[in-house]
Amino acid sequence: MKSPVRRIVAAACLTAFAAVSGTALAAEVNGPKIQWKFSTWGNPRAFQAGIERLAAIVSAKTGGNFTIRVAYGEALSKAKENLDSIKINAIDGAHFCNFYHPGKNPAFMVFSLPFLPLGDWDVSLKVRETLYKHPALMADMDNWNAMIYASTLLPQYEFLGRGKPPHKLTDWKGLRVRAGGGLGDAMVVLGAIKTTTTATETYTSMQRGTMDAVSLPYTYAQVAYKIPEVADWFTTNMSPGTSDCPIAFNKTSWAKLPEQYKKIVTDAKDEVNKVQIQAYIDIDKKNLPMLHKFLIPVKYSEGQLKDFRRIAGKPVWDKWVADNKGKFDAQGVLDLVFKTAGE
Repeated sequence: MKSPVRRIVAAACLTAFAAVSGTALAAEVNGPKIQWKFSTWGNPRAFQAGIERLAAIVSAKTGGNFTIRVAYGEALSKAKENLDSIKINAIDGAHFCNFYHPGKNPAFMVFSLPFLPLGDWDVSLKVRETLYKHPALMADMDNWNAMIYASTLLPQYEFLGRGKPPHKLTDWKGLRVRAGGGLGDAMVVLGAIKTTTTATETYTSMQRGTMDAVSLPYTYAQVAYKIPEVADWFTTNMSPGTSDCPIAFNKTSWAKLPEQYKKIVTDAKDEVNKVQIQAYIDIDKKNLPMLHKFLIPVKYSEGQLKDFRRIAGKPVWDKWVADNKGKFDAQGVLDLVFKTAGE
């Protein structure tokens, strides 16, 4: 990959970080000095737009008395251990990805099922916030002394890969792909070999040739993790699904927070959601021209996509429900996705 793509990737990442910086607000609330430790992974990018805006708001409105220190690069906790760190009160909050550890949040794995109606920003927000209140998902969080504050509203995933572009669905047979949860199950239906790695491990895996294709949220994560540097092609319209990597708080830390601080956090949620969505929209405008310039686009026909949805949509949903029968109301959780989206 030529050096220009590295320069563009770096510029895109910096732009994403700059876009999340909050505006100065006048101090409005008095209270004690409190600093929360919040764990995330990777470098600053659009994914952290929501939590960075929240941190800016609470600091400004309390005159710096309540601050949220967002620690990048797994400095406080490994990405796969963030829920554990919340449970032992090592941190006050964190991002976590459901498919990094399916056994820790089985009900949350519904968000990683393929072809769910989560492509529209407003629908995605409504569905996620509704499901967070479902007893099964609340029980998942209770097990870790955690509570969901807001979704990071991950966009649909697409693939970037090396070697021969998979212009036909049969071309996926035998390819080693990074795809978690039901999305991974959908790719197995096509004959791919699924692996589950954290986003921070994907570049090295692609570079070393131990992985043929990587699925990441389109396009912010693909560029943030510099995958275009080691890729030859990318899918443009596969839209096989997404996942859920929300902002979670430590319930003990939340209970100790003064009521005036809780109100600031609660009142900020609408702005946090808006900023999060806009960060993805803004970074796409910069990333897409770069991807088209340096990589081979793979676009599937409507007929191909229809076939993919037929063989890897409902069958994967049904398997997920059957696998979780007796553990929690998996059918009810899945039904709530479609009911809410339909409303």
